Amino acid sequence: MKIDLLYTVEMMKKYLDIPSPTGYTKIALDEAKKDFEKLGLSITYTKKGALIATMIGANTNEEVTISAHIDTLGGMVKEILPDGKIKMVKVGGGLFNSIEGANCNIITRKGSFLRGSIVPIKGSTHIFGREAISNIPRNEDTMVIRLDERICNKNDVLNLGINIGDFVDIDTNFEVSESGFIKSRYIDNKAAVAIVFEICRYFKENKIVPKYTTNFIISNYEEIGHGVSFIPCKTKDFIAMDIAPVGQGQASSEYSVTIIAKDNKTVYDYDLRNSLINICEDYGIDYTVDIFKSYSSDSSQAIARGFDCACACIGPGVDSSHHYERTHISSLENTLKLLINYLQTEHK
Repeated sequence: MKIDLLYTVEMMKKYLDIPSPTGYTKIALDEAKKDFEKLGLSITYTKKGALIATMIGANTNEEVTISAHIDTLGGMVKEILPDGKIKMVKVGGGLFNSIEGANCNIITRKGSFLRGSIVPIKGSTHIFGREAISNIPRNEDTMVIRLDERICNKNDVLNLGINIGDFVDIDTNFEVSESGFIKSRYIDNKAAVAIVFEICRYFKENKIVPKYTTNFIISNYEEIGHGVSFIPCKTKDFIAMDIAPVGQGQASSEYSVTIIAKDNKTVYDYDLRNSLINICEDYGIDYTVDIFKSYSSDSSQAIARGFDCACACIGPGVDSSHHYERTHISSLENTLKLLINYLQTEHK
């Protein structure tokens, strides 16, 4: 199995470089459309703007659908203060502690990108003292965006075209180590998007037809809980590909693919889970099974909406999820191996 991990990482970096906080995903989805079409897949859209790319299989009576959400955490301008600093609200479930000191762009309604940094209102130890600063909670009231523009007041900010509701995109700080670790914000879920493209490239380059017509949904509202509102009607199995949080009390590993048994919303389909485990064991794929308490996915959201299909969730292990995230290239590889083999397997 000649998986192109260099291409996978390149695609991951490409999509990490395209801002896509939930609600601002059209540019990334337009680029995904071009990349899918280069690989020979047909494209449709849901009414909510999610992209569906379809690869025709040997069996066209039943279909498989795999999702990967392209939306990420981010922010939105909430208030412009009299001195020109900007308060923001979070988009998605991240914490302000995880973005303190981060550089960012404010994206105006006209499409301008204005640089700034996310800092505490009281940030200088020389002025406020170390103890006072360390005791200040990091939240919407205490953190601000400091614009990299010559401004003195609120009107100066408004004159730049910034308004309430403008999106805030936070720098990823992407890096790949010589030892194969990938560090970045928003590995959740740009890693899965990259894996989808490598699957499609692999099937095209090797002239392989999947057992079943396969739909790839690139969803756009997962981080706020309603990513999948439509699944193609012939779908028998639906697999959400997302990240698997690594940490204390969890079985997930940065080196393996995780097959998720349960999250905080639901259990996943038992037979489909076992089928995925069997593929891992048959093909020597490094895997774990895990349960997550503070987690949901496109699949659990699909279950909640009552879609009539078997649902599963898998993904690469990611350390420090919703913070400065890290995974290893081998975790992407094992996820790819599982899905590539699954798509060539006859399902009972």
